[in-house]
Amino acid sequence: MRCPYCGHEEDRVVDSRTSKEGRAVRRRRECLDCTRRFTTYEYIENISMTIIKNDLRREPYDRQKLMQGLTSACKKRPVSTKKIESIVDKIENRIEGMGKTEVPSSEIGKMVMAELYELDEVAYIRFASVYRKFKDVSEFISEVKGIGTKTGA
Repeated sequence: MRCPYCGHEEDRVVDSRTSKEGRAVRRRRECLDCTRRFTTYEYIENISMTIIKNDLRREPYDRQKLMQGLTSACKKRPVSTKKIESIVDKIENRIEGMGKTEVPSSEIGKMVMAELYELDEVAYIRFASVYRKFKDVSEFISEVKGIGTKTGA
């Protein structure tokens, strides 16, 4: 494991414990060079999942890509990293529960939209503007008005 601070490749494990409902192992590590500590997570790789993109390209599922999308939508919002990880875990559980090895990106997008709608309206609109590819401001305004009618505002 390469130290994120100094790049040294040797460390020692200070603490290990299960996390994320037993689906991962959290390890606290200490760099043997700079002595700084960092956390890593090890996930069980069940089956390789393929994502079918809108243009029908196929690419391997990437947890980090989903995390980045949610993090971008929630940037400068009162949403913790822990909550974002919880959403990713929830979506992964739903996908695995489907029992498919190939999942359309549109299904994952709908799951993300549903989670963000419940979590934070601004994050929802940010994600929706990219996911739905709004062509002009009127589509954006229509989506915002739709939130107002659903929440009773």
